[in-house]
Amino acid sequence: MTANQTPRQRLPRAERRSQLLATARDLIDEVGTDGFTLDRLAARAGVTKPVIYDHFGNRAGVLTEIFRECKDAQREALTAALDSTPPELPVVAAVIAGAYINCCLTEGTELRDVSAALTGSAVLRRVRKDAEDVYLAQCRRALEPLCGQVADRDMAAFTGAGDALARCVLDGGTTAADACRSLTRILMAVTDDRD
Repeated sequence: MTANQTPRQRLPRAERRSQLLATARDLIDEVGTDGFTLDRLAARAGVTKPVIYDHFGNRAGVLTEIFRECKDAQREALTAALDSTPPELPVVAAVIAGAYINCCLTEGTELRDVSAALTGSAVLRRVRKDAEDVYLAQCRRALEPLCGQVADRDMAAFTGAGDALARCVLDGGTTAADACRSLTRILMAVTDDRD
């Protein structure tokens, strides 16, 4: 072992996985997804590449798990926000819109870069669809008692608009507050569409 190497520490599997994901996120924040390699991750985490392969399979596996973590955090934030929300459509719509924008901003460019790095990945398409289906079902459970059934196309319009507004905030084109207000208006419009 050289002077600048830290001794390897054996961690339980779940802790090692969490440590690798946290290290991967830090590394991506520093060097972006283009500079993210398993060699760099192994060196930074103080493990060998086979340890990473054992946990994630490959680079795409690491990026997919980061994406999944981001989406899980988005659902948890929405649950927490809805728990203290009165059952009134404008209020619920504002909470859902605000949670969507805020989660996108919290994840910042990291989620956008991870998604871009996995473009074309069949695994990411499946994970993205599964995560979106669960999130939208959660939104529907909050909205439909107040407005009736919300069509799939309307929820797709909401998420598309939310993603576009979050990008606009990240690029400096608008404020988070204005994006939340716009997305709330969009959600109110699609929940009012009864044809």
